[in-house]
Amino acid sequence: MTWLLPCLLRARRAVAAVEFALLVPVFTLALAGIVDLGSAVYTWSRLQAALALGANYALVNSGQVSSTSGTTLASAVASLVAKGNGNPPATVTVVVNNGPTATTTGGATPTTSGTAANADSCYCLSGSPTSWTWGSAIACGSTTTCTGSSSTAGKFVTISASYSFSPIFAGYAFSTSGTMTAGSVVQTQ
Repeated sequence: MTWLLPCLLRARRAVAAVEFALLVPVFTLALAGIVDLGSAVYTWSRLQAALALGANYALVNSGQVSSTSGTTLASAVASLVAKGNGNPPATVTVVVNNGPTATTTGGATPTTSGTAANADSCYCLSGSPTSWTWGSAIACGSTTTCTGSSSTAGKFVTISASYSFSPIFAGYAFSTSGTMTAGSVVQTQ
């Protein structure tokens, strides 16, 4: 009978080793999923914070939504949003009232384009972030309600930002094809 006790102890150790070997991959996969999702949410929140920073700057400097200062405002907002996202910087496009546009990639100095004269008109903006439709120019101060929109005509600053993100597990709704893209709009008048 004394020989039976060591055999039972070895059998218990073997069972524990088998259980451990079966559970480690499950726990490792669960941990990797939690870390990946946490990283995705962290990246998304950094992108949203950078957009909020740019929108706040556009609101504070709403007097620059004009043909003379629109390009400066677009460049400043694009730089601020690109750097506000951390490293590596976001790719940002800022459009000031369907006119002056600034785009920055990789934190470089923004490149500008667009027609500065458009910044003096008012527009009926519709659509969704990163896919805006400006409509036709309307006289500012007009009480015209925009068709297909609940807002009235005004001056707008749109901000679109993209950030590269490569998840371990694909399928997050806010990350498609390795890129997180978000946008915001500020009505300054």
